[in-house]
This record gives sequence, C-alpha cells and structure tokens, in this order.
Amino acid sequence: MPHVVSQDPGAREHDLGFGVKGDVKDGYATRPSRSDDGGADNMLEQLGYKPELERTRSTLQVAFMSFVLASIPYGLATTMLYPLAGGGPVNIIWGWLGVSLIIICVAASLGEITSVYPTAGGVYYQAFMLASPKYRRVASWICGWLYVVGNITITLAVNFGTALFFVACINVFESEPGVGVLAGESYQVFLIFLGITFLCNVVSSLGNKWLPLLDTAAIFWTFGGVLAIVISVLVVAKNGRHDAAYVFTHFEANSGWTDGWSFMVGLLHAGYATSSTGMVISMCEEVKKPATQVPKALVLTVCLNTLAGLLFLIPLVFVLPDITYLINLANGQPVPAIIKDAMGTSGGAFGLLFPLMVLAVLCGIGCTTAASRCTWAFARDGAIPGSRWWKEVNPKLDVPMNAMMLSMVVQIVLGLIYFGSSAAFNAFSGVGVISLTASYAIPIAISLFGGRSHLVGSPFNLGKFGVFANVVALAWSALAMPLFCMPTFVPATPATINYAPAVFVAACLISGGWYFAWGKKNYAGPPTQEDPVF
Repeated sequence: MPHVVSQDPGAREHDLGFGVKGDVKDGYATRPSRSDDGGADNMLEQLGYKPELERTRSTLQVAFMSFVLASIPYGLATTMLYPLAGGGPVNIIWGWLGVSLIIICVAASLGEITSVYPTAGGVYYQAFMLASPKYRRVASWICGWLYVVGNITITLAVNFGTALFFVACINVFESEPGVGVLAGESYQVFLIFLGITFLCNVVSSLGNKWLPLLDTAAIFWTFGGVLAIVISVLVVAKNGRHDAAYVFTHFEANSGWTDGWSFMVGLLHAGYATSSTGMVISMCEEVKKPATQVPKALVLTVCLNTLAGLLFLIPLVFVLPDITYLINLANGQPVPAIIKDAMGTSGGAFGLLFPLMVLAVLCGIGCTTAASRCTWAFARDGAIPGSRWWKEVNPKLDVPMNAMMLSMVVQIVLGLIYFGSSAAFNAFSGVGVISLTASYAIPIAISLFGGRSHLVGSPFNLGKFGVFANVVALAWSALAMPLFCMPTFVPATPATINYAPAVFVAACLISGGWYFAWGKKNYAGPPTQEDPVF
C-alpha cells in the first residue's frame, strides 16, 4: 500500500502504557513530558508533529477565544425562533440552562482527552490514538471529516446568520409602518454574507498576531453590550413587563409538534450556541501549555457562557411581546423586534443591537480561525483531496492560508443554497451541530469503553466524575443528532423543512467516496509515537 506508514500490532499497548515522565519503553516514546513551558513543542514532536505555529496564547486568552467562538448573546439571538416556537419562555430559559449543564460534561470529557493529546488535529487525532490498531484509521477518518465539516458549516452558519441578523437590525427602521428600509431579497442577504465572510478571512489571516487581544477586548465588549441591553429594556419596557411566573413557568408550543417533542426540537437554540465547545482544541498548537490550559479553558468557558446566557435571556423574556407575532416575522429574527418593542424607538433599538452586530463579526473571525486550523491539521495528515496544497503554512503570516481559503470557498458554495430555500440557515446550523456533536462523541466513546486507561497520570483527570461526564456526553449526542434533523414546524413545507440531513448525507458521501477511492489504500492516519516527525 503506497504511502501507508506501517502500524505496529502492539501500538495500542504502547499508546496506553505510557510512563508519566516521557521515558522510553521497548524503543517507543512514552507519554510526552509536560514539565515546562518550553516542553509544549517537544511534546508535540513526541506526538509525531513538527511545530509550525507560534505559541502566543495563555489560559485566559484560550478561554476568551472559546467564549468568542460561542458568542453567546449573538448565538442565542440569531436562533431565538426555535425555542419561541418550541415552548416559549420555558423553552428559552430552562432549555438553555439544561443544555448548558450537559455541555459542561462534554467539555470536561474532551478536556480530559485533550490533556493527553493536545494537537491541532483535535478529536480526530484523539480518536486515532485511542482506537485499536484494526479500526484506528477508519475511526480517525470518520471523526476527522465530521470535525472538519462541522467546523466549516458552523462558521458558515455564523456568517450567514450574521447576514440575516444585520438585515433584521437595519429593518428596525421602517420606510412605512411594518415595512423595513431593506427589502432583504435573497441576493441582498447573499451579498452581505459574502462581505462578512471576506472580512472575517482578511482579519483572521492578516491580523493573526492581534487576535488574542481582539478576543480579550470582545469579552469586555460582550458584557458591556449585554448590560446595556438588560438595563435598558427592563427600565424602559415601553409595553410593560411580564411577571416572574410567566418568565419561568409559561409554556406555549407553536411548532405543530406535541408539547414534549416541541420542547425538545426547540433545544436547537442552546445546541447551536454551545456547539463550538470543542472547536478551540484546534488551537492547541498556538497555546503555551496546551495540556493544562486548553482543558481548563474548555470547562471555564462553558460556565461563563451559561451565566452570560441567563443574563441575556431572562430580561428579554420579561419584555417579550406576543409570541405568535414573533414567530411569524418574515426575517425569522425575533430579537431585533423584541428590543424595538421594549424600547419604543428604532434608534434606541439599533443602538442596543449594535454591540451584538459587532460581536457577530468577532464570532465569525474566531470560527474562521478555528476552522482553518482543523482543516489544515486534517490536510497535514493527507485526508483531504489536494492535501499538499492545504497543509502549507504561510511563512510571512504564520497562518495556514491555503486551508483558510479552502474553507472560505466551501462556505460560499454552500451559501448558494439560500437562493433555492430560505430555510438554508436551518440546514447550516443543523448540520454544524450534528457533525460537531458526532465528532466529539467518537473519542469520548472510545475512551469510556476502553476503560479510560490512557488518562492515568494525565494532568486533567476527573476520576469518577469523568466517567459520569462521559456517560452524559454520549447520551446527549445520541439524542441531539436525530433531534436536530427535525423541522422546527410541522407540517413541513419546502420553505420550512430542515435540510440538515441532506447536507449531512452529502458530506458523508463525499467522505466515504474519497475513502474508498484513495484513503483506504493511502491514508495512514496521524503519526504515532513510533512514527518519525515529518
């Protein structure tokens, strides 16, 4: 088999039988040492990779980037339609809190594994190292394609959602009662999407060294903007406020599903906002101490996001206008209408929406950066057609420019779906959540059913809580993947049907076709400890 690096039948033993200090057993490198800051690159080399990216991020900067990837106020704002239709206030508040608690378990599970295998390959590298020699290539191939597709489609969903959100924000100004100043035709939305996509790629590529500072500034911008919204809508509340009983106990399903299932479908709101949890793993090779910093950042960010989400959502529900009116909005973006109703003026509403608009772009930049890194990492291991181009790192910019451009082109091509269906955003967000959820589940499942023996001596081992977290994470994955294939409303029409399954199947066909055409004979998987650094 040309180009395939031979895998030792005993490699699984060596992968799991590490000595803690990075000794050598039977001629094989053992668990890489993490004893010092400069050891991160040595550790990466022991994992089989040549360091190519500069390590500039601290624990807080990783957490801040992860926070920006989620951009909770923005992410919750653009998908507010789902819980409004699914169950109203109960779906918005308790759906968010419930999913967030589950995602803490997902983050903790990924953090444990990342502390052992901190590379830009993220979950697909982890799946390869954890699986048995017989199945490791297939496991990493499937996981890698899911991870790359998830990263790219979530980035697409963010940028396309931003375009739709921008149109809705602009249309708080009306040319006449009930008619916004921007028609929001398909070509207009697509052109705005193109502009946002180009902007995110330009900033991510040319301003790479400034991105940690941008992420830090985004934290203060986010909380400043959220506080402005919270205080303003509650103080002004032009059309009054609901009582606490309405906010925390009122259930109103308008999706056409039965009440229980309607609530479940509405969880796409929280699922989408938290789907980026594991994307920050792709930044491991730009972090000073990835084995400890990235796992801590994963868990810390979810906790921070949970609080930020509640701070944002609860005041909005207190001033919620008629739900039927909101779910029937032509633009599918209720939050601008909620804020305008509370403020009573277009100017006041736009002023409060502006921080969310900026945050949306920052989120797009963060997702663009993470997507380019995971695409580059997968190409580095030869799993993407044309890998020799996509694995190149621009020496002047210190970024994987070719991989970034590939990701951008794929997003633009998929964005053309919007001309055929206004429900395209549902497909982008749905397939992103499904793909990322599945990619997270694979290494967690292999780790759990393999007895978690690779975690012995790791710097982020949660012990018995880790087992509990693994079980919760896998249960959520089993529920979320089919759940987010469902349409928001039934009976479904061509305009409201969820096209996520179609996009997901298409991605699987491309991945499967390329595996049998090329990967089965040529794909060796990531380098293991017994392979030389290339």
